[in-house]
Amino acid sequence: MSGVVEHTTPASAAAGRTGAVKRRSLVSVLHGLVIGLGFAAMIGGFVVIALNYRPYRVPTDSMSPTVLSGDTVLARTVNGGAVGRGDIVIFRDPQWGDQTMVKRVVAVGGDTVACCDSKLRLLVNGKPIDEPYVETSAMPGADFKTIVPVGRLFLLGDFRANSLDSRAHLDVASGTVPATDVTARVEATVWPYARFAVTKRTVAFDGLGAPLAARPGPVGPAMYAMAGGAGVVVLASAAGGIVSLARRLGRRSG
Repeated sequence: MSGVVEHTTPASAAAGRTGAVKRRSLVSVLHGLVIGLGFAAMIGGFVVIALNYRPYRVPTDSMSPTVLSGDTVLARTVNGGAVGRGDIVIFRDPQWGDQTMVKRVVAVGGDTVACCDSKLRLLVNGKPIDEPYVETSAMPGADFKTIVPVGRLFLLGDFRANSLDSRAHLDVASGTVPATDVTARVEATVWPYARFAVTKRTVAFDGLGAPLAARPGPVGPAMYAMAGGAGVVVLASAAGGIVSLARRLGRRSG
């Protein structure tokens, strides 16, 4: 019984090895490119956050349920003139104990703010405000009505029953703080991980016109770029390691 014997010439063997080397080189280049893009996304996101945001640990539940005691938030550095009704801000005022605090802006210079209508809703410029983010619909404490001086802000906590805010300081500048006391606007909760979220812009005050609550800045895309870039680097590195191991095992078995 005869058979056909295939002969491999040195030239064809060399060509096969050259083709394999080229394929491995192309794979290596693509692998390096993917890892490079992952690193670029991760570092780019980090730089955006580092340049625009500062972390802040919330000390009390006065802004519950929006942010809770112990939460770490990212606040974008802004000046007081850039905030609007509904924004959550970081500020520090000597009349309020000279401590860094977090509250929500409910009225700005020139507004008339009062408590309350028959449904216990806050009134701003005579209009009732539906605030879905508050802990309770009730506005505890005595009724009040005041005009916010120009260049100042009226601030309340979302947990109205557990917040020392403008209502507790009505005897000093009508309970307001200078807009210049504001140092940052809260745009995301980053810790604990289970509460990770970009802060939603409220539309509760939009019917009053400008200044409106701001939309979140680049914090969301930057954080996703960091997380996605890190994931790509880890997965690509793991894939590269598996391919290299497979090659070594293949050479040994051959």
